[in-house]
Amino acid sequence: MTRLFNDPSRFSEDMLAGFCDANSRYVAAVPGGVVRAHRTPPGKVAVVVGGGSGHYPAFCGVVGPGFADGAVVGNIFTSPSTDEATSVARAADGGAGVLLTTGNYAGDVMNFGLAVQQLRAEGIDAHYLAVTDDVASAPAGEESRRRGIAGDFTVFRCAGAAADAGRDMAGVLDIARRANDATRTLGVAFDGCTMPGADAPLFTVPAGKMGVGLGIHGEPGIADEPMPTAEELARTLVDGVLAAAPTTDSNRIAVILNGLGRTKYEELFVVWSTASALLREAGYTLVDPEVGELVTSLDMAGCSLTVMWLDDDLERYWTAPADTPAYRKMTGDHVGPAMGDAQLRSDTDEVAVAAAPALASLSDEAGRRTGQVVGEALHALADAVAGAETELGRIDAVAGDGDHGRGMVKGSSAAVAAADEAIAAQAGAGSVLAAAGKAWAAKAGGTSGVLWGALLGALGARLGDTGSPDTALLGAGLRDGYQALVDLGGAAPGDKTMLDALGPFVEEIERQAADGVGWHEAWSAAAVVADESAKATARLRPKVGRARPLAERSVGTPDAGAISLALSVQAIADRTSALVGAGHSRDERTSHS
Repeated sequence: MTRLFNDPSRFSEDMLAGFCDANSRYVAAVPGGVVRAHRTPPGKVAVVVGGGSGHYPAFCGVVGPGFADGAVVGNIFTSPSTDEATSVARAADGGAGVLLTTGNYAGDVMNFGLAVQQLRAEGIDAHYLAVTDDVASAPAGEESRRRGIAGDFTVFRCAGAAADAGRDMAGVLDIARRANDATRTLGVAFDGCTMPGADAPLFTVPAGKMGVGLGIHGEPGIADEPMPTAEELARTLVDGVLAAAPTTDSNRIAVILNGLGRTKYEELFVVWSTASALLREAGYTLVDPEVGELVTSLDMAGCSLTVMWLDDDLERYWTAPADTPAYRKMTGDHVGPAMGDAQLRSDTDEVAVAAAPALASLSDEAGRRTGQVVGEALHALADAVAGAETELGRIDAVAGDGDHGRGMVKGSSAAVAAADEAIAAQAGAGSVLAAAGKAWAAKAGGTSGVLWGALLGALGARLGDTGSPDTALLGAGLRDGYQALVDLGGAAPGDKTMLDALGPFVEEIERQAADGVGWHEAWSAAAVVADESAKATARLRPKVGRARPLAERSVGTPDAGAISLALSVQAIADRTSALVGAGHSRDERTSHS
């Protein structure tokens, strides 16, 4: 288990501080992650990789010549936020654009996709690619739905080397896509991993068994099989990967036998002795194979086999020199421009942020009173999810990575702090919600972080900073939030997500508004509907997100996101009842600008 930590909630931040100090020759810390210690030369495309922490040496350990220009580092097994991805990409940009790339996970896709939009709005030529190498997570013909696991390494490596070799953005994108299309991975687990501060692993493997088709975020395998010998395991991995081979005439392959954190190198070499022989017997030439820990999952016991089918370009970039904290290949001169010609970054390198208008100038007295009610509601929400953190994590771990409770606590705590600051600055409800939503998304990261951030932001945009909103306006704002989540996540009712509780909640608010009911009475009635709807998700099979490959295992357990949504709206109803009685917020609608 993970034994060494200070505050478990700051494990990623503490890890990154130590990493940057130990590797200052290679990297410089920026908000959200790290970039190379030397500024990106003008005209060079920057490749920024990223994802949740817990996978070292991916992702921060591969920042350096011949590999990545920067890495965005999220909380353990949690997508970095949009702000974090934007910050690192902005710092890495040398004027020729930035390719951002992660594994194919909903939170990463949403946050990095939004980062690309923001960067483009700032005039930076930004692009995004999600790696899809995990053959166990979706069948042939549905490759775009596959997860990115250890194949992240081959794709990131080839894209980074191509950028250092001087390819323009179109060329780097082409190499990254070709590497992704040519890469396949299959993994197995012998035991689960344990989050810092937790007293039990995210999942367990029955005695005498191994889980086949695991993810790298604590997701269990899709099937349990008898524990094999090393030779039998090698055959399972080789047969599984080759059965999913892309259509190609190439017989030259890059291969990684990857340890997941608790499998000894000696064990990996025993497996490799058989795996390499099987691959050669199948007619393949192995090019610079790698055996070791390259994409881990904290302390998970297990390993994975990755194969990338090579063409001339991919082989050139796979074998190119590299010099990073965790990966070095010194077979010739450094690729790209000499680092001695580049300017060393200073500690004062920062991204300018435009000054925001004074919040008090945007609001009126009624709007400020409503902002105070919003603040109380957020405090109630944060208290509720803090009390339910362990249970939310348990529900999420049935078919996911078990981080939902921790993510909700981290996000809601950040939202409360931001809301309190906005209220102290005399903000109206809209600005309080906007600040809370942005802080939630920035600090929680992951899927729930970006979704809750979008929900609060959309509600705030509709309510505005002036006047006292009535039930109809509240319903319209919640409907905007619901639609924002649909647009971001691509989920639909019945997919077993938080939408299955939020949708009925919003519909009940709208029905109550049509009957002229006050907002608090409407909210309280809708909270009951949300609770019933959240519990009903137990009978659904997940169709999106990390739980999808383990859909059958999820049946019988409600969706963690739906449960936390229902818990939150009920806590808000309970806390705000006293405020309504005291007259802090009534349906005495005034002008709204």
